[in-house]
Amino acid sequence: MRQLSEVDQDLIRLVQDPGFSRWLDQITATGGCAHPIHLTGSTTTRDALTGELLHHYDTRNEPGERLLIRCRNRRATVCAPCSRLHAGDTFHLVRAGLLGGKTVPADVRERPRLFLTLTAPSFGPVHRTTTDGQRCRPRRDAGQCEHGRPLGCPAVHDGTERLVGQPLCPDCYDYAAHILWHAHAGRLWKAFTDNLYNHLAARVGHTRTGLRRSLRISYAKVAEYQKRAAVHVHAVVRLDGVHGSDDPPPAWATADVLLAVVRTAAAAVHLHTPYSVALGEHELRWGTELDARPLRAFGDGEGLADDAVAAYVAKYVTKGATDTGAGLDHQIANLDEIEAAPVSAHVRTLMRACWRLGGLLELEPLRLRAWAHTLGYRGHILTKSRAYSTTYAALRTERADHQRDRTQLADPDVIRDAHWRYVGSGHTPGAALIATGIAEDLERNREIAREHRGGESTS
Repeated sequence: MRQLSEVDQDLIRLVQDPGFSRWLDQITATGGCAHPIHLTGSTTTRDALTGELLHHYDTRNEPGERLLIRCRNRRATVCAPCSRLHAGDTFHLVRAGLLGGKTVPADVRERPRLFLTLTAPSFGPVHRTTTDGQRCRPRRDAGQCEHGRPLGCPAVHDGTERLVGQPLCPDCYDYAAHILWHAHAGRLWKAFTDNLYNHLAARVGHTRTGLRRSLRISYAKVAEYQKRAAVHVHAVVRLDGVHGSDDPPPAWATADVLLAVVRTAAAAVHLHTPYSVALGEHELRWGTELDARPLRAFGDGEGLADDAVAAYVAKYVTKGATDTGAGLDHQIANLDEIEAAPVSAHVRTLMRACWRLGGLLELEPLRLRAWAHTLGYRGHILTKSRAYSTTYAALRTERADHQRDRTQLADPDVIRDAHWRYVGSGHTPGAALIATGIAEDLERNREIAREHRGGESTS
């Protein structure tokens, strides 16, 4: 007789539990979350005037005496259901700053707006994706570097080759500069936005102080790892009046004026790391490749479409370092974990460099070892200026309020007394299998609903 596996045994245990039906309801309510948070506690709702008990919820009546809620992890590799929810929130957050809605006035669509891509500088030549039969790095009589490796590459690479993004010579590649650039990417962005104000002021004949009294630069940006494992930044940049989204900018502030200064503002960024005996001093700047395109609403006119940009940002923000092959989605505890990581030789060398630099006393404030899994990059994947649009917290509150409305418990004249405690997370093997099935069913239902809506719109 075949012995049951651990998963099968757990499935039988779950199905035979008297609370299985209620447990399924909880898993469905989390969207099939892969790593749900387990809470224990209670919520009591009373009439604010009379003190009458209106509702009482207690996890003592739940399976295992606990309530499951979403983990809310943005990474698709960690939790696909929560990742999809986060992508939806990101889409609405970015789109609201482009077209209005979610407390943002609709006339922001008429503001000067650009979609920018800022890149990292070169830290050494790498193999490149080529098209139309072009060669990677065709150099006649290229010769060799001091380490005996060719300085050119006559091959034709497609985007799937593992060689793409790898250095032509790892010994020539400046790994320390790569890590330090990542660690200071936030400062580089701040210097760029400061320069935008300065260059705008010079172009229109204002003082910097005078310009800031009439204009505000609002933005939302997302960081993306390139094939060479260097971060580049995509950003929506919008010109507002001094009070933000509720205030139109001055008449002279146009997309053409903004477009005219973004390149000079980026090129003028020159920062330096503190001097180090081991490393010397490194100059920090943006790369020479910069793309800037005007945005258009509803697909009209020239430029990129707003919805397409919002969808792109939402799609990328759910990716983790593992998706791009540029690191890991969890912190590294020691060098052994770096050696065992499922990454390319180039990324592994970057992790080693990050770990080594993190041991230098003068670089201690950068906490490089804590960020070795992201190659020294310490920023959030998505960040925005305060006045750009709504917030993730506001979107989640709106969703929670909607759910409370559905349960008819949104009356402002009530008092809620809640006591909750964290008691664990995750699934047992059998529960994980069931949750995956529920998540797939829910996603399939969403796909069918989208296809149905699309068919109705074209009929």
